[in-house]
Amino acid sequence: MIQEIVAAIALAGTAGVVYVAAGARVVKQYERGVVLRLGRLAGEVRAPGFTMVVPFVDRLRKVNMQIVTLSVPAQEGITRDNVTVRVDAVVYFRVVDAADAVIKVEDYRFAVSQMAQTSLRSIIGKSDLDDLLSNRELLNQGMELMIDSPAIGWGVQIDRVEIKDVSLPETMKRSMARQAEADRERRARIINADAELQASKKLAQAAEVMSEQPAALQLRLLQTVVAVAAEKNSTLVLPFPVELLRFLERAQSGQAPASAERPSASPPVAEREPAAEDVDPTAPSDPITAPEPLGLPDGLTGTDGFTDTDGLGHANGLGPADGLRIPDAFEVPPRSGEPKEPGEPDASAQPERRADRPGTTPAG
Repeated sequence: MIQEIVAAIALAGTAGVVYVAAGARVVKQYERGVVLRLGRLAGEVRAPGFTMVVPFVDRLRKVNMQIVTLSVPAQEGITRDNVTVRVDAVVYFRVVDAADAVIKVEDYRFAVSQMAQTSLRSIIGKSDLDDLLSNRELLNQGMELMIDSPAIGWGVQIDRVEIKDVSLPETMKRSMARQAEADRERRARIINADAELQASKKLAQAAEVMSEQPAALQLRLLQTVVAVAAEKNSTLVLPFPVELLRFLERAQSGQAPASAERPSASPPVAEREPAAEDVDPTAPSDPITAPEPLGLPDGLTGTDGFTDTDGLGHANGLGPADGLRIPDAFEVPPRSGEPKEPGEPDASAQPERRADRPGTTPAG
């Protein structure tokens, strides 16, 4: 009898231990437990640690409270400027209310994934291609708001949404590459033109300084020659600036008026060779040599009492006798047609010399 009682007590204890073991649960630190007793929410959400449930009556459902990374599949859509693109994104969210996440939505992960895909397609249709490529921050914020609004009722909080990649057609990539290349070329030309403008201003200032000192241009030319010669080339290129030619032209034009202001000693006379008919055959061949003068008649004396001792019309070699003149036949007439020097008296127009002195006896 006693053995039967002891066996019954041991059996009951064993059943109690089994029953307690069946109701024992452990909730991890990053989890929360939601107990459904006979299909109804029983009490508060169970905290992390050891907890007990009624076996065969309560059902404990654990909910992960960690941040979940959900990859959104690539969605193909048409942007507002009619460009077909494929965009994929990633969503970061976490559960803030375990009871709502279990009761209000069947599968909160799947719900968040579908909401992210529809929001992404909506963002693609409302945005331009340039916004998708360069203005992603605003698109991320807009997509986060679109997903977070319904997710709040599910006990889920959206932490962050990021657009990962935007896939473009090959034709669009080539077009964008050409556009970028053209823009780069435009910027390069603008920068080059700006550099040319600044350089021209500096060169104009240098030209003003060189115009004050023309020798500076020659020095600059010599420096250029030295720079070219330093390359050790077989051919030497010597630049000849146009300004140097203009400088030489101005220097030459400055000397011309000075020489023009000087009056010439005698005006130019047009000379020509005498014609054959103008030459007198009886004239002497040497125009400078005159025939020998004849002496005075024998026995003719001057007023001064001197006689012509040499027969040349000179009184003792001192000069012609007073009152006497050389016959015109002894004077060399100029050739006809021969130009006369300006200021030279005409031999044919000379008046006959007469004795001006008193007491002289004219020649008979």
